[in-house]
Amino acid sequence: MTTWGFLQLCLSTAVFILAASAAKAWTLAPGAGKLALTLALYTIGNLIMLRLIREFGMGLALSLSAVIQIVAVNVVAFAYFGEKVNLLQGAGILLAIFAVGLVSLGPYFSGR
Repeated sequence: MTTWGFLQLCLSTAVFILAASAAKAWTLAPGAGKLALTLALYTIGNLIMLRLIREFGMGLALSLSAVIQIVAVNVVAFAYFGEKVNLLQGAGILLAIFAVGLVSLGPYFSGR
């Protein structure tokens, strides 16, 4: 992974976290401005992802982004918005992170 690619991945994650936070804010108090902000942020995040897909390929770019976003979104949801999950949901989140990690890293371990 190049330094530029890593920075783009970090930027897309930050934009998607802001978009998810804006979406949560919109659900708590709907308004046209919050909706427009949410849509704009998701659009920017997806435009960055298009560059990452071009650089790394679709599978790797989307898998890396998914793992990072699962972790980051849950940190924001729990720490900032005070959301809670039960044991089964927490296990599901951990299994999702593990599964996407296996999908992302699998080709490197199998020599493909």
